[in-house]
Amino acid sequence: MKDLFRKAIVAAVVMTAVSSAAAQRNGSVSDSDIAGGLKEALSKGVSTAIKSLGKENGFLGNVRVRIPLPKSLQKIEKVLRVAGQGKAVDEFVASMNNAAEKAVPVAVDVFADAIKKMTFDDARQILFSGKDDSATQFFRKNSEETLRVKFRPIVDEFTEKTGVTQKYKAMIGKAGFAAQFLGKDATDIDGYVTQKALDGLFLLIADEEKKIRKDPLGRTTSLLKKVFGILR
Repeated sequence: MKDLFRKAIVAAVVMTAVSSAAAQRNGSVSDSDIAGGLKEALSKGVSTAIKSLGKENGFLGNVRVRIPLPKSLQKIEKVLRVAGQGKAVDEFVASMNNAAEKAVPVAVDVFADAIKKMTFDDARQILFSGKDDSATQFFRKNSEETLRVKFRPIVDEFTEKTGVTQKYKAMIGKAGFAAQFLGKDATDIDGYVTQKALDGLFLLIADEEKKIRKDPLGRTTSLLKKVFGILR
């Protein structure tokens, strides 16, 4: 019984010491610093992601975000290639990715507005959530639908201008009987491209957040070093 009591006392002392050390570390960083650091981290992630994706072959040249044929179209891809339509398939895939690249740059203003709306409470919850991408999740929750509304017309315009719809119809026409089994993702190509563009953008923003959280070299300013340094 005495041993059990002694162990409990030791555990309590250790927990108190750990909590005290954490409090001392956190106490040196104000709410203003935390909010500012997170906003800076998000701005950095957004800037990097947009520069990477909003350029020629930004999506097509990156295997992690490249937009493939919709799943239901993948079912008939072999049929199309056997029918000598391999070039048409490749051109269609390239067109979808190019459309996404055109849409991404308009995200700058939407993200800037979402960043401004972040409160001190939001910032603290995000910083100490224990998740590598909690800031990105917050961002997605508060801006994805606005971005979708912004992206869709740009994708629509690009696909119309470059003849993506015509290429799609011509390609499907070569699929013959198999085309009747296509799903919704293959009938609303612009909606599919818009969603994939959003997915790719948030994926790269999350990559940047993880770098800043985990890698000291990713903290390129004194504020980022100060705020994210308390997580070690």
